[in-house]
Amino acid sequence: MRLRQHLLWALPLLTLAACSEAPKETGKAPVKAPEALTGRQAFQRIYPQARVWATDAQLLQLTSVNLTQVKSENGKAGVWQAILVSPSRAKARTYTYSSVDEEPSLHEGVFPGMEEDYSPHGASTPFAIAALKVDSDQALETASKKSQEYIKKNPAKPVVFLLEQTRKFPDPAWRVIWGESVGTSDYSVFVDASSGAYLQTMH
Repeated sequence: MRLRQHLLWALPLLTLAACSEAPKETGKAPVKAPEALTGRQAFQRIYPQARVWATDAQLLQLTSVNLTQVKSENGKAGVWQAILVSPSRAKARTYTYSSVDEEPSLHEGVFPGMEEDYSPHGASTPFAIAALKVDSDQALETASKKSQEYIKKNPAKPVVFLLEQTRKFPDPAWRVIWGESVGTSDYSVFVDASSGAYLQTMH
């Protein structure tokens, strides 16, 4: 009888203790929004994979791709494509960094393409990674200073970036392009990717 009375007396305390416990969190962490990167930031994610493919991998071309769901601004883009070359194997391979998944061709993160034959007869030549000292945001800043009049007349034009080494300049150069692509653009500015110096404007 005493034991039963003791249990009945303790029951309210147990109930009170249970009610006073902090509720457990059941919600999931918020999903991080897709992040646009500068060209150099994207390439730093691509390069380790390229080195696994070929230890002598050199950069041939780096190009930005604008997406509707990831805003491109301040020299950043949601997708970057890099073509790398292995001189010892005479092979080339395209790597894509994407901040989002988009069927059928884009996969979030770094995605390698098929290996292809390469012969050094094109307009651009592969160059050592150490030559890439100036990032796309810095190239845009330099190009914009030389393009104020054009920007005022065309404030809504998209900007894309192309990095390559050609016979035109002694160092690799960023080509800051106002328009959807090189072929459709009527205005672009070249900036030295090693020194950051302004090189040339093309109309």
